[in-house]
Amino acid sequence: AILKVKEIVIISLSLSCLFSVCSNRKREDILESAQYFMGVALLAAQRSRDPSTQVGACIVNEEKKIVGVGYNGMPNGCGDDTLPWRRSGDSPVETKYFYVCHAELNAIMNKNSADLKGCTIYVTLFPCNECSKLLIQAGIKNVIYLSDKYHDDEKTVASRRMLDLAGIPYHPTEPVEKNVMRRASG
Repeated sequence: AILKVKEIVIISLSLSCLFSVCSNRKREDILESAQYFMGVALLAAQRSRDPSTQVGACIVNEEKKIVGVGYNGMPNGCGDDTLPWRRSGDSPVETKYFYVCHAELNAIMNKNSADLKGCTIYVTLFPCNECSKLLIQAGIKNVIYLSDKYHDDEKTVASRRMLDLAGIPYHPTEPVEKNVMRRASG
C-alpha cells in the first residue's frame, strides 16, 4: 500500500516516542541556576576588547531574574582605539588601569532595576577593592566568582576584608565553560 506523507509523519512521530525522542516528562539534564548565570557572565566577558583580561558580570535578583550584565571596557564615548590597553608603560597614564571600567561597574550601570538590594552577582574574576565598594554600596548580598587568580594581591585582600566586614558572602563556583559549551553543542 502507498502511504501518504501525513501518515508517514504520524508513524515517524510514534516511533520517535517509542525511542524516547518524544516524552511527556520534563528534561532533567538542565543547567543549574549558578551555571546558567555564570555562563551569561562568561558570554559577556567575550565582548571585552581587553587583550589580556576579559571579565564578565551578571547581576541576578531574588526571583532568579537577570537585572544587569557588564564586561570590562573603556568608558562610553572613549574610543577603544584611542586609550591604551597595555598593562605596563613608562607612566600609569600609558596603561589601561586608569581608564578601563570593570565588569561589575558596567553591570551596575546597565541595570534594568531601580534597586539592586538583595541581588547576587556572578563574576568571572573576584572583584577588586574598588568594585567591592560599589557592590557593597549597591546592596549586593552575595558574590559568586569563577577565578581568584589575584588572591594575594593587596587589592583583592582589601576586597575580601570589606566584603567580610559588610557581611557579604563570596563563594567560588565550578568552571562552567566546557559544561555549557558541551550542552549547547548537543
